[in-house]
Amino acid sequence: MDGRVGQGCRTAGGRDTGEAQGHWHVAVLVWVMSQPGHVEVAEPHLPTGAQQSATVANPASGASSDLLPHFQLEPEDVYIVKNKAVSLACRATPATQIYFKCNGEWVHQGDHVTQHSTDRSTGLPVMEVRIEVTRQQVEKIFGLEEYWCQCVAWSSSGTTKSQKAFVRIAYLRKNFEQEPTAREVSIEQGIVLPCRPPEGIPPAEVEWLRNEELVDPELDANVYVTPEHSLVLRQARLADTANYTCVAKNIVARRRSASAAITVYGMAPPRQSPPCCPGVALPVLSLPKGGLDADVADSSILTAGFQPVSIKPSKADNPSLLTIQPDLSTTTMTYQGSLCPRQDGPAKLQLPNGHLLSPLGAGRHTLHHSSPAAEGADFVARLSTQSYFRSLPRGTNNMAYGTFNFLGGRLMIPNTGISLLIPPDAIPRGKIYEVYLTLHKQEEVRLPLAGCQTLLSPIVSCGPPGVLLTRPAILAMGHCVEASAENWSIRLKKQSCEGTWEDVLQLGAEPCTELYYCQLEAQACYVFTEQLGRFALVGESLSMAASKRLKLVLFAPAACPSLEYNIRVYCLSDTQDVLKEVIQLEKQLGGQLIGAPRVLHFKDSYHNLRLSIHDMPSSLWKSKLLASYQEIPFYHIWSGLQPFLHCTFTLERLSTSTCELACKIWVWQVEGDGQSFTVNFNIAKDTRFSDWLVPDEVGTPALVGPSAFKIPFLIRQKIISSLDPPGTRGADWRTLAQKLNLDSHLSFFASKASPTAMILNLWEARHFPNGNLSQLAAAVAEVGKQDGALFSEAEC
Repeated sequence: MDGRVGQGCRTAGGRDTGEAQGHWHVAVLVWVMSQPGHVEVAEPHLPTGAQQSATVANPASGASSDLLPHFQLEPEDVYIVKNKAVSLACRATPATQIYFKCNGEWVHQGDHVTQHSTDRSTGLPVMEVRIEVTRQQVEKIFGLEEYWCQCVAWSSSGTTKSQKAFVRIAYLRKNFEQEPTAREVSIEQGIVLPCRPPEGIPPAEVEWLRNEELVDPELDANVYVTPEHSLVLRQARLADTANYTCVAKNIVARRRSASAAITVYGMAPPRQSPPCCPGVALPVLSLPKGGLDADVADSSILTAGFQPVSIKPSKADNPSLLTIQPDLSTTTMTYQGSLCPRQDGPAKLQLPNGHLLSPLGAGRHTLHHSSPAAEGADFVARLSTQSYFRSLPRGTNNMAYGTFNFLGGRLMIPNTGISLLIPPDAIPRGKIYEVYLTLHKQEEVRLPLAGCQTLLSPIVSCGPPGVLLTRPAILAMGHCVEASAENWSIRLKKQSCEGTWEDVLQLGAEPCTELYYCQLEAQACYVFTEQLGRFALVGESLSMAASKRLKLVLFAPAACPSLEYNIRVYCLSDTQDVLKEVIQLEKQLGGQLIGAPRVLHFKDSYHNLRLSIHDMPSSLWKSKLLASYQEIPFYHIWSGLQPFLHCTFTLERLSTSTCELACKIWVWQVEGDGQSFTVNFNIAKDTRFSDWLVPDEVGTPALVGPSAFKIPFLIRQKIISSLDPPGTRGADWRTLAQKLNLDSHLSFFASKASPTAMILNLWEARHFPNGNLSQLAAAVAEVGKQDGALFSEAEC
């Protein structure tokens, strides 16, 4: 580990070095009539302050000396498709110099391609310049403002500016905002099939397919497409029985909605199937789009949400539409328990005899759950055909998955602190979703950070994206920030289907959407989200007092056959997932923990982290470190993008018989916090610190239905029905939130249909599996005591 200053956020003097990363200052192009017939131009300068100048002769033609430049060609708006750079051009006459300015900053002269010519009709000099703009340049200011460029042309009489040209990254999201749904109608009845295409830049054009053939309103007077893209059949005909698909396309991609089966019958509607018998579960089939490209199949399957379809074409009718076979790894079990509370009165919370949170009442109910014998490889194989899965890790070590219905459940990645709670009724009744939860290694996902932004949490995916949730799921993950409003600006980022990262929530500010909310606690955050996807917590310091928690961990070989011995000091973001990865890595290296982990608060003070070793018995050991300390550059740590930073101290024992090692290791930030380790152990057989290592697997990765929750379903429903309505003397959900120290989130809870359900869901996410039900029961009982009519003390 060398001591060179890395690709830092700031230099030691405290000045931003973003300018040292290829950005140009806003340089002023000035022309000065320093002597007759010459114009001196100061060009954009290097960050070091060096300036270049060029002396440009006035045009030979005297007729141009009193003319301002006139643009013959101005830059126009363009779209960046995928990663292909775009070109902007302008041409002016008479012009002695032309430069582009983009978002207020001059583009460096070396990035211009210039052509000189003469206008044949006037004899005036003509200059044309071109520049290229890359996706990376546009992404650097993403979310701040739109990226724009304009030309500034010079002549001896002055300057002229061109129009602004905006450069936008083109995309088309995969999920339709509204899709057509299956209908059964009588003949001559009117039909409206709605379609709201995915969000895109430029906006998508829409067309309709009937059994895979284009619907042309000009050829069929019975159909037309509204300005809102809905397909209207004025009078349904028997020939209109077909599968209808909405297709959205722009310069980036072409997306298909789920097909809607329209059935036109001649007289009365067909008889409905009789309702099921209790306790029997019906298989749920989906209708994949065989033979289509991956993006098209992806968008329709995800938004369909594994829902049943009413028409199952045979292979002979249409070979591209095949009915998938039921997944035999999904089984059905019948369990005892009441799902719906008795309606004993609108304002009275009826509690069962005994403890408040006792088991469920009697009743038979059907629950779908994944077979315990189902292997992770089978699940990965099923998902691997979908395009959204291509960016997921190829393995199941950092992944949890399960099959869920309206009863909800929970996914957990063991030993990482990462979980996904799917509350009851978050999945619409009648649908079954296969849901996954994935922890990404940071080298697998490109998360751009601007300025002094820092990654504060793991990068986590939950999906599949695009599925319909009627209530927010709760994603729990650790973080390493010492949060305070005066020191930090913290944002929740979500990656779009196109790969760009967007700010969806700024913590502490009024949320701009009700789709996301975040409860930030000392070491974990709980993200409420109605849209599954890939998330990360990113922060930007507002003062030098802002600090992150580092976990300092010491490892050394468990066996030492040679004289050389290495001590590795890891400086990690203080989250469980990073520690788990290092432990797994060290097990592969044959390492052992040689000291209790410590926490160091690393401040945004521009100062590096230093490590040194001292107090070794010189008669037994010597250090091969030539300098007095090792150093890790500030930005390597502050960015959070390099998870396994460490320094190695190479020691040498003077005899193979020496097994006892005693020394001190200091780790400190210059002018900041520090920690010291007193190392005293036997390198051959010391295992005193093995208890600090978490076991390989703890807990069950997937829990489905009632087993995933501490609060029994019946009791949960009773609490909700009693505390959602405004109560007398404040005996409602607001008081419960106060009792549970959640009263800072009242506005968010109030925005939901059931505030009490949100409170209980958050309690489940925070306290599973070791939550104290007695404390929750006491809090509910305290609420009840404020209103004697709510329930009696004996019922608590």
